Amino acid sequence: MTPLAANDPEQVTLDKIRDAAALIKGAVLETPCLPAPRLSQITGAEVFVKYENMQVTGAFKERGALVKLASLTEAEKTRGVIAVSAGNHAQGVAYHAGRLGIPATIVMPVLTPFVKIAATRGYGAEVVLAGNTLAEAKAEADRLAAERNLVWVHPYDDVHVIHGQATIGLEMLAQQPDLDILVVPVGGGGLIAGIATAAKAIKPSVEVIGVETTLYPGMWGAFYGKEVRCEGATIAEGIAVRDIGLLTTEVVRKRVDDILLVSESSIEQAINAYLTLQRTIAEGAGAAGLAALLTNRERFAGKRVGLVLCGGNIDPRLLSKIVVRELARDGRLVSIRIDTPDRPGVLGEIATVIGDMQGNVVDVEHHRLFLNVPAKGATLDVTFEAFDRPHGERIIAALRERGYGVRYLEIGERMD
Repeated sequence: MTPLAANDPEQVTLDKIRDAAALIKGAVLETPCLPAPRLSQITGAEVFVKYENMQVTGAFKERGALVKLASLTEAEKTRGVIAVSAGNHAQGVAYHAGRLGIPATIVMPVLTPFVKIAATRGYGAEVVLAGNTLAEAKAEADRLAAERNLVWVHPYDDVHVIHGQATIGLEMLAQQPDLDILVVPVGGGGLIAGIATAAKAIKPSVEVIGVETTLYPGMWGAFYGKEVRCEGATIAEGIAVRDIGLLTTEVVRKRVDDILLVSESSIEQAINAYLTLQRTIAEGAGAAGLAALLTNRERFAGKRVGLVLCGGNIDPRLLSKIVVRELARDGRLVSIRIDTPDRPGVLGEIATVIGDMQGNVVDVEHHRLFLNVPAKGATLDVTFEAFDRPHGERIIAALRERGYGVRYLEIGERMD
């Protein structure tokens, strides 16, 4: 038999995926895939969520990491492994290498959030901080790998890793056999390559659709033969991949039905929806699938859709900021600037108008000393809660009827 080429998609098979599932059983959580009625209501699809944020490390990456580590020879395990990651792959490798007694070195960019560095060290790995980007960190990892004779654990472009990630597809169709579409976040392509292989082998009629952020459309470009640019600060850093996998690209071209792109604002909306409607935490990459449903309602209307919530490792401060921004977008948190005469009682009058109309003042800044405020005047920046956008508009109309000049501010805007 002629050996398969390095990037031949036939390397990724259902039998090997089933072997991977047996290997990780008991060491990786078989996460639930549950109906989400409130998400169904806002998207028009019948939505089911696969909760990979429930893994020990908070993300799906454990699956592929464990399968890869288990494939090593005893000599390779003794040498130790190395990986480059700013987040979930780092923690997956560190956690399971620690369990198996394999020395692990993880190279992370120096700008990686401290919470992720601490978590990776907490699993017993040696963390090396190098460079401001993943590319610069990779250069240092290459040097260390050569110097110490370490074994690479690639985050996505490795057949063992792909087989591990593919076990999610097995589980989803076992838990919800009637799914019409699987929607999968795409970074380097390991997750969708594995899931598509498993899903198409079990149920050829099922659609597999990938989702990327518009800032990092690498797989979309490869899928459609388009020149793309991958750059920029994204809330979905887990799928912010400039260099997609070679093997994963070939699998995706053969077995995936479509790739969709989603905006940063739609990802924020999806993170907030997971938190407020499902009472669960999704990082930006984890929420990308829901973002696709929110922005392509007609495409998914009436279909039974399985979403892979692939990770929940988000900075709590960022999460709180997103919640506030979504309240503002919905018109439930309103920030305004009011020009007033500088006389006693004005602040009380304004607060009374808002309170009488069942608004709730949450923040006030009173400006008298700035040069762009009249000497006998003052400016108030007021943020208040409303039931919805029309309610907030009625409160503002009432203030204007009292003779106050009112204009909207962006949340967080302050006096120059």
